Amino acid sequence: MIKIELLEKSHDRMQFDCGNTQLNIFLQNTARQHITKGMSRTFVLINDKNSKEILGFYTLSICEVETDYLPSVITKKYPDQVPALKLVRLAVSKKHQHKGYGNYLIGSAVEKVIFISENVGIIGLFVDAKDPHAKEYYEQFGFISLKGNPLLLFLPIKALVQYKEHLK
Repeated sequence: MIKIELLEKSHDRMQFDCGNTQLNIFLQNTARQHITKGMSRTFVLINDKNSKEILGFYTLSICEVETDYLPSVITKKYPDQVPALKLVRLAVSKKHQHKGYGNYLIGSAVEKVIFISENVGIIGLFVDAKDPHAKEYYEQFGFISLKGNPLLLFLPIKALVQYKEHLK
């Protein structure tokens, strides 16, 4: 059975390879430090049969965004800067790609963002797509590009709630 956990020392970070050197290095060398320092949280997808192997991961962090870049329909009566969450990183191990694990990770992130939004004020979830292919991937979940930066995408809280309802 697969499940999501907060990254711990017991997880085998060094064997993880998603095909992207930057993402691999972040998981192997930086993710635990950021958890310890309170900068972000990295969650890993594991299988109960081998709970040390990381099938995939995502990282969430708090951010603040200038409303000038958001669609005006969303930002009516908002101040100049608004709080949100950012999906900083998302990756699936090469040997586990094309099994739907990316969608599973996104679903988990959405649930966490909704939970946080119920306890702390945020307007939605942002993600920096690494390239046009990644942008297309996020757009299938309803993410929209921001003005002036097509690789920075946003999903408002209302859309996140609708997405969660769709998963049920």
